[in-house]
Amino acid sequence: MKQENNSDKITRKEAISKMGKYAAITAVGTFVILNPLKSQAQSLPPDPGGNPFD
Repeated sequence: MKQENNSDKITRKEAISKMGKYAAITAVGTFVILNPLKSQAQSLPPDPGGNPFD
């Protein structure tokens, strides 16, 4: 059997820590990009010309 070189592998604890940091950064970035208030304000259609019954 061939022996594997374990020098470039990380432990499960290190991997979970790195994924946690990545997930936190991704969540913050997603919230900034898709901010609900700005998204809602931009999704309103333009006023078609006012009230015709004035």
